[in-house]
Amino acid sequence: MFDSLSQQDWQAIIVTLKLATVTTFCLLLIGLPLAWRLAQARSGWKTWAQSIIALPLVLPPTVLGFYCLLLLSPDGFIGQLASQLGVQSLAFSFGGIVFASCIYSLPFVVQPLINHFENIEPQIIETAMTLGASRLDIMYSIILPQSRRAILSAGVLGFAHTLGEFGVILMVGGNIPGETRVVSMQIYEHVESLAYPQAHSLSLILLISALITLLLLYSFNQQRLSMLPKNRFKLEKTRYHD
Repeated sequence: MFDSLSQQDWQAIIVTLKLATVTTFCLLLIGLPLAWRLAQARSGWKTWAQSIIALPLVLPPTVLGFYCLLLLSPDGFIGQLASQLGVQSLAFSFGGIVFASCIYSLPFVVQPLINHFENIEPQIIETAMTLGASRLDIMYSIILPQSRRAILSAGVLGFAHTLGEFGVILMVGGNIPGETRVVSMQIYEHVESLAYPQAHSLSLILLISALITLLLLYSFNQQRLSMLPKNRFKLEKTRYHD
């Protein structure tokens, strides 16, 4: 399978892994405080915020990519901001596809975290506050340690989703070998040139990678459920199937 891969195939694999890693890191950095804030919110803006975050789930990737491209262009809001900071144009660059990937994969990271944070017992937080713990202490001493598995699951979902992106990356990054061309685009190039064996090899790599990632995720969650006390099993099982 690997013998048939060309140098451009390997470049696409490296760009894809690099994109998925950087995007997952950024998603967790942004998604954790955002999910916590949304889980605690009770006002009407929460519905608006969750709807906007979930938009990539229903929008065609080309539509999302088009608006990301407008934002990142030299005349766009983020493009002008980047220009004032001395950063070169983000459109058709690796930084641009990281931005677009973060927008596209955001619901896959934020929504599971919101579900987890909403199920943390409020009495635990109230007791800690009664004992004089600050919000920062509560976050680092109670919330984050209890959320390790949820954070890992959200990160795996974000990583797996980024591996297979196509439309958004094509719109924002173009198709530059070694810079913005990811595996899905390289497969498309092979199909266009009727190089089916090479397309098959890359497709099989993506398929196996995605399957292994999901198997690890589900095995991990199943192992966690089996370790829970019986009186919490029904509650946690219901939570993970919501």
